[in-house]
Amino acid sequence: MPDIPQRRVRYRGLTARDIALIGIFAALLAVLSMPFAIPVGPVPITLQTLGVMLAPSLLGAKRGTLAVLTFLALTLAGLPLLPGGRGGVAPFLGPTGGYLLGWVVGALVIGLLVQLMLPRYRFWAGVGANIAGGIGVVYLVGVPWSAVALGDEMLAALLGVGVFLPGDLAKAVAAAAVAAAVHRAYPVPPAGRPVAVGAEDDAG
Repeated sequence: MPDIPQRRVRYRGLTARDIALIGIFAALLAVLSMPFAIPVGPVPITLQTLGVMLAPSLLGAKRGTLAVLTFLALTLAGLPLLPGGRGGVAPFLGPTGGYLLGWVVGALVIGLLVQLMLPRYRFWAGVGANIAGGIGVVYLVGVPWSAVALGDEMLAALLGVGVFLPGDLAKAVAAAAVAAAVHRAYPVPPAGRPVAVGAEDDAG
């Protein structure tokens, strides 16, 4: 009996459901910037980082990163979605610009790490992914940018580590707890349309 080539499934593109989820989490980022913002020098403390961690933890790398990019695109277009009703180009050129850019890379890293552990999301691994992407990557981009923008490397480092780190660690734990509960109760399907791929397709 001839061997039947094994076929597996890949997910390509985006579905209407994916676009809706991206829009919902972009809106969540906007909501998280409004009720809670503590001004600490030029970079305020907000809950937005929680959304940056939640989006890729629940939606994966593609949709999570696109949700963050959608939020930033709307902000760049002039919508007052940042704390204090800020929007436009100015926030991207000032001390906060590095953190905003870091959100995109951080969301991508979190999403890729989460996808490695699925279909079973593990709480502590999720915390580690949030710390690596939502804190490590964001600070790696944000702190040097702030140092250049402020002209004071020590102040930027103190703001990044001393002020934001405790709250960001708490957000990493909270985001992982929410993600673990959601993945356990209602796993979000992968992004895109399922397409069967055979061994001969992979070889081509």
